[in-house]
Amino acid sequence: MAALTWPEKGAVFRVATRIRFAQCDPAGIVFYPQYLLLFQSLVEDWFNEALHYPYAQMLGPERTGLPIVHLACDFRAIARMGDSVQLELAVQRLGSRSLNLALRCVGDDGAVRVLAHQVLVFTSLESHEAISIPPAIQARIAQWMAADGAV
Repeated sequence: MAALTWPEKGAVFRVATRIRFAQCDPAGIVFYPQYLLLFQSLVEDWFNEALHYPYAQMLGPERTGLPIVHLACDFRAIARMGDSVQLELAVQRLGSRSLNLALRCVGDDGAVRVLAHQVLVFTSLESHEAISIPPAIQARIAQWMAADGAV
C-alpha cells in the first residue's frame, strides 16, 4: 500500500490548536479516532472562516449534508497531551458532487503526525441521496482555490 501524499502546491487552510486531555489515551498520546474529530472541526472551520459560508446553515436550514464516503489515514508520529499542532486542509479535487481533501496534523517541530485523504459527497438530508454541490458553495471553494486560499 502506497503512503499518502500532501499536495506540492495550492491553497492550504491552517488552524493552530493544542492537544487536550480528552483527546488522549492513558499513555497521554492522541487516541487515533480523535484525529477524525479534529479533522471534522477543521472542515467546519474552513467553511466558516475561509469560505465564509456557515457550516451550520448548510446542514440546518439548507438541509445539505457532507458525509465522508472514503477515508485513508497514515499515522506517522505521536502527538502528546499539551503539544501545539497545526491542522491543515488542502483541496485535491473539486468535483460536481464531491470534494477530495488532504488533511494533516503537523507538530511545532515540522513533523507530520497524521496525513489523511477524505472524499466527501454533498447530499440532501431529506433523501440522503448525492446532490450537485450547491452553486454558492462550489463558487466559494473554486474562488478560495484560485486565490491560493486568500478569500
